[in-house]
Amino acid sequence: MARILIAEDEPDMAMGLRDNLQFEGYETIIAADGEAALEAAAQHRPDLLLLDIMMPKLDGFEVCRRLRGSGFTMPILMLTAKGQEIDIVRGLETGADDYIVKPFSVRELLARVKAALRRSQVGTGVPRVVTVGEATVDLIRGKVERGGESFPLGYFEIEILKMLIENSETVVPRNKLLDTIWGLEGYPANRTVDNHIVSLRRKIERDPKHPEHIVTVHSIGYKFVP
Repeated sequence: MARILIAEDEPDMAMGLRDNLQFEGYETIIAADGEAALEAAAQHRPDLLLLDIMMPKLDGFEVCRRLRGSGFTMPILMLTAKGQEIDIVRGLETGADDYIVKPFSVRELLARVKAALRRSQVGTGVPRVVTVGEATVDLIRGKVERGGESFPLGYFEIEILKMLIENSETVVPRNKLLDTIWGLEGYPANRTVDNHIVSLRRKIERDPKHPEHIVTVHSIGYKFVP
């Protein structure tokens, strides 16, 4: 049984998340502020963290940064009422695996939780360490080294990279990425994949605004150029 830590300061939202997750068989723990979330993560070692961005004491960005800096590798899904791309990408850059924008359906929440808990191995066609331009990407440790800096990679960023590399020089449709990695076929079009791509480019590309390796193919998807 997976253990899920819910870091949410709104009592009604926290209780609703708890009830739905427990109904699916998950064990849950609730933390009402950022400091409590750090303490609960250290004490209970959850398998997954649902992390609200706007919380008292420490916001979700800082909680995520500290956890990743301390070596915590469990999936982190950020909950946010802000649909602005800058907030979403900032969360991914601090090491979050995915995000869910409020309000969200229970079905979408559960699908994303199940996808985040599904840890796959690096495919046979992809080496553990990949050099992409000036960046060195470790797909097992979830880490990018570039220009003397280190950047954490979330689970879904790793899965996107794996799919793109396995299909190098071939266009991978956005919907195929969404369905294969998240299992969200049938949901309305959204920017889930696009926001993860933006975050990946900021970590890997020399000039994220003019990418050389993770290239957009207009109206279709993305392709990887070694």
